[in-house]
Amino acid sequence: MLQQEDLNFLLTNRIPRIALTRLMGKFSQIRSPLLAKMSIAVWRLFTDLDLSDAKKQRFDSLHDCFTRELVPGARKVDMREDVLSSPCDAIVGACGRVEGRQVFQAKGFPYSMQDLFGPSQDTSAFQDGMFITLRLTSAMYHRFHAPQDCTVEHVTHIAGDTWNVNPIALKRVERLFCRNERAVLRTRLKGGEPIAIVPVAAILVASLRLHFLDLLLHVDYQGANELPCQASFKKGEEMGWFQHGSTIIVFVPKGFELCPGISTGTQIRMGQALLQHQSPQA
Repeated sequence: MLQQEDLNFLLTNRIPRIALTRLMGKFSQIRSPLLAKMSIAVWRLFTDLDLSDAKKQRFDSLHDCFTRELVPGARKVDMREDVLSSPCDAIVGACGRVEGRQVFQAKGFPYSMQDLFGPSQDTSAFQDGMFITLRLTSAMYHRFHAPQDCTVEHVTHIAGDTWNVNPIALKRVERLFCRNERAVLRTRLKGGEPIAIVPVAAILVASLRLHFLDLLLHVDYQGANELPCQASFKKGEEMGWFQHGSTIIVFVPKGFELCPGISTGTQIRMGQALLQHQSPQA
């Protein structure tokens, strides 16, 4: 098992990560239905790619498949007002209580919220709050949605590397999420509570589309890194997409708890109950 993990880590990290990510980005944009069909066939040899709920079944490019929309009703959103729904399809990674201002990417591998959010951001609102790590695999639906009625007030883009974010890498690379390309979406719920949604890039995945800014954030982005905004969303409304798959980390202040059934290793879908306000007895 250790030898297999060593090989996985070597093949997905000890390579020119950023160069390969740029190359994959260019390849995925080639508009050729035949090439897309052949690429998807190869992709299926290595993943459990399921396109049965995709809105379209023929794709003009690999990017077209990565960022596919779903047929209406493919995801059911939990509309309870005291519940934050999952913004994306994912496998739950490290999650739980923020210890002061420190969180964990894996057992024994802590990092600080300040390192993740960047020096310009105040993380005090989430001290002793909750966090949950959501890992998107390459085969999953790659769009992400508002977890509750909310307003995005500020986006911070932080340039970085493109380490793989699979569990093998998370156990070996300290502060991995703080090294990779990422964006910090400072968001406020309609009740006034702040939340932070932090999409983190990975190898082959350093492109993030935020609809409300009409920007594509990527490894070669040269624009402003502090992006004030005022974008309102209804629960379940689409906010943007990754171009391949990666990770979203959600932070909430004190007063929230994980919903029943949410724990490390759980596979969830967009819209499923993720976090909820604590009961008065908690």
